[in-house]
Amino acid sequence: MSIELALSIIKPDATAKGVAGHIIQAYLDNGFSIRGMKLTQLSTAQAKAFYEVHKERPFYNDLVAFMTEGPVVVSVLEKENAVLAHRELIGATNPEQAAEGTIRQRFGTNIERNAVHGSDSAANGIIETDFFFSKTERV
Repeated sequence: MSIELALSIIKPDATAKGVAGHIIQAYLDNGFSIRGMKLTQLSTAQAKAFYEVHKERPFYNDLVAFMTEGPVVVSVLEKENAVLAHRELIGATNPEQAAEGTIRQRFGTNIERNAVHGSDSAANGIIETDFFFSKTERV
C-alpha cells in the first residue's frame, strides 16, 4: 500500500445544491487528508484542456458546457491508496448504479450531473492535481 494523491472536483450541480460541505465531510470521515482546496470557476479553455482525453467522445461539448456553468470545489486528497478509496466513496459514474450511501448515489442526478469527479489512476491523480494546484498551494 502506498500514499497517493487523488483529485476531487465537486461539480457545479453539487455546489449549486449547497452540498459541497457534506461531500468534504465525507472525505474527512473516510480518512482523507486535504492537501489543497479551492473554489473556482472553470473557463471554457480550462475545461477543454482538463477533459481533453474525452475530446473525441460525443459528450465532450456537453461536459465542457456543464463544467463551466458554475463554481466547482477542487481538492487534493491524500491517503493510502487514495484513488481506489476515493472511487469507492464516490460510487459509479451513473448515480442510478452507484452503491447505497456513495456520494454520487446521495447527491448525483444523472450520469452527467453526478456531483463529483475523481482521478481514475495514481498517475492521473498526479497529473490532475498538477493541473489545478502549484506545489506551493499544497500542504
